[in-house]
Amino acid sequence: MSVSYQAQQALLRRMFDAAIASAQPALCIPPHLPAAPKGRLIVIGAGKASAAMAQALEACWPGDKNQLEGLVVTRYGYAVPCAHIEIVEAAHPVPDAAGQAAAQRMLELVSGLCEDDLVLCLISGGGSALLPLPAAGLSLHDKMDLNRALLASGATISEMNCVRRHLSAIKGGRLAAACYPARVHTLLISDVPGDDPINIASGPTVGDPSTCADALAIVHRYGIALPSAALHLLQSGEGESIKPDDPRLARSEVRMIATPQMALEAAAQVARQAGYGAHILGDALEGEARDVGRVLAGMALQVAERSQPFTPPCVLLSGGETTVTLRGQGRGGRNVECLLSMGLTLGGHPRIHGLAGDTDGVDGQEEIAGALLAPDSLARAWGLGMKPQDELSNNNGHGFFSALGDSVVTGPTLTNVNDFRALLIEVAAT
Repeated sequence: MSVSYQAQQALLRRMFDAAIASAQPALCIPPHLPAAPKGRLIVIGAGKASAAMAQALEACWPGDKNQLEGLVVTRYGYAVPCAHIEIVEAAHPVPDAAGQAAAQRMLELVSGLCEDDLVLCLISGGGSALLPLPAAGLSLHDKMDLNRALLASGATISEMNCVRRHLSAIKGGRLAAACYPARVHTLLISDVPGDDPINIASGPTVGDPSTCADALAIVHRYGIALPSAALHLLQSGEGESIKPDDPRLARSEVRMIATPQMALEAAAQVARQAGYGAHILGDALEGEARDVGRVLAGMALQVAERSQPFTPPCVLLSGGETTVTLRGQGRGGRNVECLLSMGLTLGGHPRIHGLAGDTDGVDGQEEIAGALLAPDSLARAWGLGMKPQDELSNNNGHGFFSALGDSVVTGPTLTNVNDFRALLIEVAAT
């Protein structure tokens, strides 16, 4: 990357780091803890941030720490040490037997509780794959095939989770129902557009207003092949989830402790401190990654060339969760696909830089958070013999930016507030 671009790239990275830091469990957990119960305190949880949430809980629990017990499941590589709460690792995004076993143990742990007991549930993004307990008649293999099909279908995260909820023995409010009559206090770190609790880890402790018919419509819409047992569950209604008015959820409370909007606001503050205007375009942008990239690039060009609707120097920030319909055999990644599409639309504009990444540190199935885009990215790619449009057609965003040395690698961030995108637009030279 050209030395002249280092300041802009460093600022983009500081904004990304600030977004991640704002959603760290150690910061978010303490203000939302309930009072200690008269009876038992059981801690359960699932997600990429759940182990860090458990660790933060242990550090700041105001009562007797020996009262803490429970089980939390997180992604391989995301475990952190806890003294009282057991941490289990499992696979994400395609589930495995470790996740299934952890989900079954979790249900057993909360069974037989009484009214004086409290279940403290720590949920973050990634929990759907980490709690792969199949509904009756389905196998783990069925769930693995379903997850792969959903990830490749182009369905939105809310659509994918609707299907998952109706083919699960633990999601869609079922975990909270199993805790009854104990009180359930759920702390959520949102990774979904709109921050709807039912879509975070497919809502294991939240009543679900959607139906089997809704899930079946999604399956037909995207041509997703289901095993006969799964079709039966949806067609017969036997896979129906727990509804919001179910009396077993009457003692369940949900609190949102970190969101994509909070992360974008933290990044905006960094930009303003550096002398740039900061404009949040939305925290819930969805759609095909390459389409979103073209639209965002078009907006950046209007700002750069027309000073509309904002005046440079400024940063355009956005979050949400795009989708990728797989067409090629490349290394994937929705954020890098979005960024490569931006780059092609910008055409090497000399005053526009970009960063796109997943705040959990993993874009797609690679241990790479995202990438940086510079005005000379296309030129350097051509110099290496790459054809950027072909790389986009092959869903090879990671391959493209890795070859340029512009990948953003954070390692496990221990949180997850969805995608982060920033376009930095410099003022024209006079």
